[in-house]
Parts: sequence; structure tokens; C-alpha cells
Amino acid sequence: MERVREEYGMDLPAAVVLLSDMDHAVIDRYGVFNPESAPDRPIPHPTTLVVDRRGIVRWRFTEIDYRVRPSNEEIVAELEAIR
Repeated sequence: MERVREEYGMDLPAAVVLLSDMDHAVIDRYGVFNPESAPDRPIPHPTTLVVDRRGIVRWRFTEIDYRVRPSNEEIVAELEAIR
């Protein structure tokens, strides 16, 4: 949160949680580790997950090209599908 404030001059809403995953345990668990990233700074492939209340991944969008992202409409449709 401090880094966002310092670099971008803004605060994130309290509902936003940032994850620090330096040992890339979460990146590995979801299978999104980018082996092309710097070894001292593990970076995942850009991924959007829809996770249900029990913690089960119900939908996943992973793309190597960081510029390709799912649309808001796609994500909302997937959220509505697990309601």
C-alpha cells in the first residue's frame, strides 16, 4: 500500500488486499509462475481467477501477453454463473 501511495500518489480502498508472494507459493499453487521473470523477483503470468466461497477456482483466464485481459463482461458472466 505504501508503494502505491509513493509511486502513484494515491491510496487504495480498504477493500483492496495486496499479496506479497516472494517465495511464489501462491503463484506455484495456481500454476501461473512465469519462468521468464527475474529469479530474484518472481512474477506470475497475468491471471484472473473466479474463486467461490469455498476457495474453489471456478474460472480462470491466463494469458502470457499482459496486454490481453478478459473483459469486465466476461468476468461478471462467470461470477453470475457460480451464484
